[in-house]
Parts: sequence; structure tokens; C-alpha cells
Amino acid sequence: MKIPDRGFLDWEVVASALKSDSSNLRELELGVDLQDSEVEQLSSGLKSPNCRLKTLRLWSCRLSEISCSALISDLKSNIHLRHLDLGENALKDSGVELLRDLLESPDCRLETLRLIDCSLSEISCSALISALKSNIHLRELDLSWNDLQDSGELLRDLLEGPDCRLETLRLIDCSLSEISCSALISALKSNIHLRELDLSENALKDSGVELLRDLLEGPDCRLETLRLIDCSLSEISCSALISALKSNIHLRVLDLSLNNLKDSGEKLRDLLESPDCRLETLRLIDCSLSEISCSALISALKSNIHLRELDLSENALKDSGVELLRDLLEGPDCRLETLRLWSCSLSEISCSALISALKSNIHLRVLDLSLNNLKDSGEKLRDLLEGPDCRLETLRLIDCSLSEISCSALISALKSNIHLRELDLSENALKDSGVELLRDLLEGPDCRLETLRLWSCSLSEISCSALISALKSNIHLRHLDLSFNNLKDPGEKLRDLLESPDCRLETLRSTFQA
Repeated sequence: MKIPDRGFLDWEVVASALKSDSSNLRELELGVDLQDSEVEQLSSGLKSPNCRLKTLRLWSCRLSEISCSALISDLKSNIHLRHLDLGENALKDSGVELLRDLLESPDCRLETLRLIDCSLSEISCSALISALKSNIHLRELDLSWNDLQDSGELLRDLLEGPDCRLETLRLIDCSLSEISCSALISALKSNIHLRELDLSENALKDSGVELLRDLLEGPDCRLETLRLIDCSLSEISCSALISALKSNIHLRVLDLSLNNLKDSGEKLRDLLESPDCRLETLRLIDCSLSEISCSALISALKSNIHLRELDLSENALKDSGVELLRDLLEGPDCRLETLRLWSCSLSEISCSALISALKSNIHLRVLDLSLNNLKDSGEKLRDLLEGPDCRLETLRLIDCSLSEISCSALISALKSNIHLRELDLSENALKDSGVELLRDLLEGPDCRLETLRLWSCSLSEISCSALISALKSNIHLRHLDLSFNNLKDPGEKLRDLLESPDCRLETLRSTFQA
């Protein structure tokens, strides 16, 4: 059950559902401000012996110190809860003290604890981390956007503890000191359980990267996912890190986005061509990759059979890079399933060449060319979507300056495409002709679209009404976004849509312009 809007709330009903011995409620997500009286009702349901809730998310609920204390205290007797998210609530020291009691309780079976941006002090974090040392159930801990500073020593004690079973640790933007980073990474060398580590937006500096290199080369390292987004890594640091990965057979996901890689393409090429490399996902968003680096990287992928997802968004690929991408996508060894190239300054000619190459690619499932100037590439997109080998399931073309002719050609092609499940044409001027085709598409028997995003498409009130009307008989669409279009007063039409017996919508976004 997800309750994002106070207007739908009846706290007695929620509490009653939690207390009922016949309730099937297993997940509860609240995204509203909670008063103390409302938390009291919620708590009465959570401590009921009949409550079988496994997941509780109270994201940004502005819980008071009193509410936090009451809520966490009542959870101590709940043996079913496995996932707790209290992100963006000011827990303060009293809340953390109770969390410590909760985590040390013999009845606690929590496997996931997320405390993102909870204004935890260094002292609070230390108390919390200390409590985790004897907890054998927790598998995922997220303390991102809290000011941990010098808590690295305690994190080291936690990770080196014999009872620690953590598999995922996220510490994004925690103001970790250089000493903390070093202590933390050092501890991982003997930890055989951790599979995912996210230290994004912390200043690792060269000393931290040196330790990461030792970690990744260590025989006990089992990390499968490493995210170091915006860690101010130097080109030298990146090269050392990438070099270490050549002999690592466990890592599957690497994200070095928003670091100044520049001419590290040669090292990336060596990594991807290494026989021990098993990387499946590589994200290098906004890494200031030079044209030579891009070329070296893409060239290496031609013989790599493991990579499934590549994100080079916000790098200037230029025509030479696109030419290599075309060769890559047409190659018999290419197994890429997801390709993201948003905001790569691709020319209309480059885009056409790239799209043309996809016509014979049977593996690609997700393509994102958003924020590139596609203009009149609609004809090529039509040829792609109508091609017998095309298996695309997700196509995102946000703000691509698509002409009216391009939009029409693209949408027309979808009428016979049975694979596409998600389409995002947001921030393109569809105009009435495009919407007319969209209506025909949504009413067509072959349409399998599940997600349609058309926010800020300058749709008229008449166009929106026609589109919403078409959805009444569509049994496949689950997610629709018409935000920031001139819906004016959409209430009647939206109500008719949602009350239709064929409507299967699960998410509807319709923030409208006055």
C-alpha cells in the first residue's frame, strides 16, 4: 500500500488493516507529514501481534522526536519487519538511541535499514554502527547524506566483525575524511560478504584509490558493484583503479560518472579486453572523455561479450565515436542490451547512422537518445521500429527537437510494433497530428505500451481529452505522465478513464498548467 497524498488518508482504516488477523498487508509506504496523533494510531497497528508488515517506508514524513521514539520503540516487538526506511526524517540522538536498542534486540529481524539524510550527528552514527556489530541479520545499510566525518574507524570495526553479514553499504555524500575512507576501504580487504559499495560524492583522493586498488586485487574481495560517482578522482587515480580491475573476476557494475577521466580510454580498453573482466554495466556519465578515449573505449567493446549496459551520456562522442558505435552495434559479438547517449551533442547525421545500425541488432532493449538534436530522424526511427529484428522495449527521446513529421512517422511505426513497452517523448512538440496518431496507436490491437510519458509536450486541451479518451479501452498501459500540458480542468476525463472497466493504470501524473 502506497499513500502519497494526505487527502486519501483514514488512519483508523490503516491501523485496523495492520491489526486484522486476516489482513494481507505486507508493505506500507507513506510520503506525507505525520502528526503525533497519526503516528500513535500507526504504532498501535505496528505493535499488534497480528501485524505481518514486512516493509515500512516513512520517507520525508517530518516525524517529530517524540513520534520517532514512539514508532521505533513499538517496532521492537515486531518480528516480521524486514525492511525499514526512515529517510529524510530528523531522528536526532534520542531516535538513534532507540534504533540501537532495536538493532540489539534478539527479536529484531531487520535486513534493510535506510536512514538517508536523517541529520545524524557523528556521535549518533557511531552509536548506531556500534549496535550493528552484533546484528547477524542486516544485509543492507544506507547512511547516505549524513555527516559521518571520522566514523570510518567504527565502520572498519563493523565490517571486520565476525557477526557482520552486510552485503550492501551506501555512504553517498557523508563527508568522510581521508582517514575514514582509508580505514573503511582497508577493512573491506578481509570482508567476504560485501557485494555492493557506494562511496559516491566523497573525496577519496589518491590515498583512498590506492587502497581501493589493493582491495580489488585482493583474493578475498567479492565486490560485484562499485559506485564512485563524483569522487574528484584524478586521471592518474582513475587509471590506477581501472588497471586493478583487469584481474578482478567478480565486479559486474562499475560507475565512475562525474569524474575527470579525460584520456583514460586506453586503460578502459585494456580493462574491457582483459580475459578476466566480467563487467556487465559500465557508466561513465560526464567524464570529460576525449575523442581518442571514446574511440579506444568503444573499439574495445567489439570483442567484449559480457557488457550489457553502457552509459556514455554527456560526453562529446562526435562523429568518429558514433561511427565506432555503429560498427560495435553491427558486430556479431555485441551483446549490449542498454545504451544511453543522452546529451552527447550528436548531430542529425550521426543519429541517423546510429539508428540505422540498430536495425539488425537483436539484443538491444533500452535506447536513450534524449537531449540530442534528432530533428528529422523520425524516418530512420520508423525504419528501426518496423524492422523484423528490432527488439527494443524502452525508447527515450526527451527534448530531441523532433519535427512534427518525425513525431508522426515514429508514432505511426509503433502501431505494428509488439515489443515496445516504454516510450518517452517528453518536451517534444507533438501537436494535434501527433496526438491523433497516439490515439490510434493506443486503441490499436497490437499496442503493448505499458509506460507513456508526454510531459511538457504543449498538448492542447482538446488533444489531451482525445488521448485520455483513447486510454479507456487500453488494457496494457500502466503508467501515464501528462504533466505540464494544458489540461485545464481534467477531472471529468480522468475520472471517466479511471472508472473504466478496461483501465489498468497504476500511475497517473497530471500536474497541469493553469
